[in-house]
Amino acid sequence: MAHEAEAWRPTHSPWLIALAVMLATFLEVLDTSVANVALPYMAGNLSSTLDEATWVLTSYLVANAVVLPMTGWLSVRFGRKRFLLACVAVFTLASAICGAATSMGALVFWRVVQGAAGGALQPLSQAILMESFPPEKRGVGMAIFGLGVVVAPIIGPTLGGWITDNYSWRWIFYVNLPFGALAMLLCHALIEDPPYLAKARAKAQGMDYMGFALMALWLATLQIVLDKGQQEDWFETPWILWFSIVSGLSMLAFVLWELRAKAPIVDLRVLKDRNFASGTFMMTILGVVLYGSVALLPLFLQSLMSYSALDSGLAISPRGVGAVMAMMLVGKMIGRIDSRVFIGCGFTGLALVCFHFAGINLDISMTDIIAPNVAMGLAMGIIFVPLTTTAMGGLRNEQMGNASGIFNLMRNLGGSIGISVVMTLISRGTQSHQSELARNLNATSPMFQRYLHDISAYMSQLGDPVAAKQKALAVLQAMLAQQASMMAYIDNFRLLGVLCLCCLPGLALMRAGRKAAGDVPMH
Repeated sequence: MAHEAEAWRPTHSPWLIALAVMLATFLEVLDTSVANVALPYMAGNLSSTLDEATWVLTSYLVANAVVLPMTGWLSVRFGRKRFLLACVAVFTLASAICGAATSMGALVFWRVVQGAAGGALQPLSQAILMESFPPEKRGVGMAIFGLGVVVAPIIGPTLGGWITDNYSWRWIFYVNLPFGALAMLLCHALIEDPPYLAKARAKAQGMDYMGFALMALWLATLQIVLDKGQQEDWFETPWILWFSIVSGLSMLAFVLWELRAKAPIVDLRVLKDRNFASGTFMMTILGVVLYGSVALLPLFLQSLMSYSALDSGLAISPRGVGAVMAMMLVGKMIGRIDSRVFIGCGFTGLALVCFHFAGINLDISMTDIIAPNVAMGLAMGIIFVPLTTTAMGGLRNEQMGNASGIFNLMRNLGGSIGISVVMTLISRGTQSHQSELARNLNATSPMFQRYLHDISAYMSQLGDPVAAKQKALAVLQAMLAQQASMMAYIDNFRLLGVLCLCCLPGLALMRAGRKAAGDVPMH
């Protein structure tokens, strides 16, 4: 069976198959970030608060997370082609209804449906690409996959801002309709189920209801805690504390149940593969850095540099150019050089760029942001293709669907953790640095007195000399808050750099990159 699965090749060209599956997947990943900048418009148009509008994002991510790891089981149970077509159809239909929503409740509900349908598209497309391309071309296949899952979150805020400014927030969803319909036609014409799936379906047992319930409870509560934690002051809020406890206990119960179940809905035994376990850990860290930095830089540019949402997005978007260049180049070279060399160089380069951003100041221009972002994109592209092929290249085809679900889930969870952590550290780090700066810049400080005198003298020339001192104090307070905030951003970039370096020891646990990448027949 294993030999038959590995010898099977699809009837149609892998390039056409890649176009079919990645068209829908790109839309799905894009929808995780494209709506961020439109939340105030949604809230105003649908007569709701901004806090209520944030559930448009949270509901999508929760539904996404629950479906991701069970994609392998659903593919076997219903047939991968049938399941893929159903996901694309429901995602497209839900997009249309989201665009036509007349209330916030309806919009959130259909975002849940959209997220559930779209959640399976990432692992499905990855598994299909890994099987469709021959072993020596899998690097190219993963480069195509990387264009969707790495580039889409980067350009999402910029595209969302442009659509919202020039048309309406509703067109963020309507734009999915023609591309979703095209993806359905292509998938119906080009995708086929490999023989081993039919045999696996014949042997499939009943659904693991307990495993599904524990997994849904764990991922839903975790995603809500990560998304709402900072907004609700974390564990100072009772329901956040209880959700965290429930999430931790249900995760432990889920792992124990799945390891003992005869027909688990998520087969965690695939983590016994050393390459896959190490690769999944490093992909989680890459998710933290990717989404964390995408959240950090636009916020810095908008809050401290007074950039518009569109300008800040344009400053970040060149990262996608670097990622595309690197992935296409590395995809062709993956069989010639040990993959671990690429991964090590990529994480080292990513760490250096993060440390470069840790030297950021308020005198920078857009050029100073664009160049390091291109370098960051290059580093991410160098990492993504070899890391994916090395992690999954040694698995049997029958394991691909299950493994890709776990792999993509951990990248997405890493992204949620990254965004949550950096937002918390910005808020609390700003308060901490402001307290420290205020302690050293008090009324008895010669520096404070000099600044106060100079600013008061300047203010007295512009208006009322009596109020000049009060205005000067206000200016000093604003400068203090600005510097404290900048120091918090610097701390975050240093943390992301350290996380990148923490991945380097994991390379020692991986087998040789050429074998893992699939340049020889899989075991």
